[in-house]
Amino acid sequence: MRFLFLGDVVGKPGYSGVLARTAELRKQHRLDAVVVNAENAADGAGLMPRQYRRLIEAGVDAMTMGDHLYRRKEIIPILQSSQRIVRPANFPESSSGRTWTVVQTSGGKLGVISLLGRVFMRPVDCPFAAVDTALSEMEAENPRCILVDVHAEATSDKQVLGRYLDGRVTAVLGTHTHVPTADSCVLPGGTAFQCDVGMSGPYDSIIGRDIKRVTNATISFEPSHFHVATRDVRLCGAIIEADGEGKAISIERFEDRIETQ
Repeated sequence: MRFLFLGDVVGKPGYSGVLARTAELRKQHRLDAVVVNAENAADGAGLMPRQYRRLIEAGVDAMTMGDHLYRRKEIIPILQSSQRIVRPANFPESSSGRTWTVVQTSGGKLGVISLLGRVFMRPVDCPFAAVDTALSEMEAENPRCILVDVHAEATSDKQVLGRYLDGRVTAVLGTHTHVPTADSCVLPGGTAFQCDVGMSGPYDSIIGRDIKRVTNATISFEPSHFHVATRDVRLCGAIIEADGEGKAISIERFEDRIETQ
């Protein structure tokens, strides 16, 4: 199986890029599946139902979310009903949304789990216990491959989870910081790992936001709305190839530059 995981889709630039490029990327890279972290698609925070539907129509197989999960309350009915989107599995049990999903792809079944880190993040339940529960519940579906999105601030959070899950899942890939890291590898047990796959959005920015506004607010402390930037749009992520047993054979850092006016 070959699948592409795209990092945080930021605002209209990232969202439009995914819509425009997914079908061609599937052909070009012989992909069995495309999974995206969609939690920043709606003007930089949250996801709207129309965006969810259009991403599915464009060829996205599944979506993960993160700490901005409920920034757009309109998405809650989708979270409650859809099998193509997951919330962080270590959110409180009463939270709306699935803790894991399994989607059928041309290469077999792909399991998808999202976890939220605990360092410099909002208080959440234990990600280790949550992922153990999710993997146990997923066994009946017998997925060929399993992708875990670790939405976390600290690289240490992501590295510990990567090692903890090595040999048990196909890939542990980080999101949230919007900055791609250079540590992509296949761990000894056959799990592909990268601390952060980067964002899918405007890179002439401060993690996706207008440079001038962020800089002014940082220096002056005067509040300002941080508009999503528009220039140097790229889709960033990782392409994973796995064998018949769901072990990663390779991980390739992925970047696709989008031409903008």
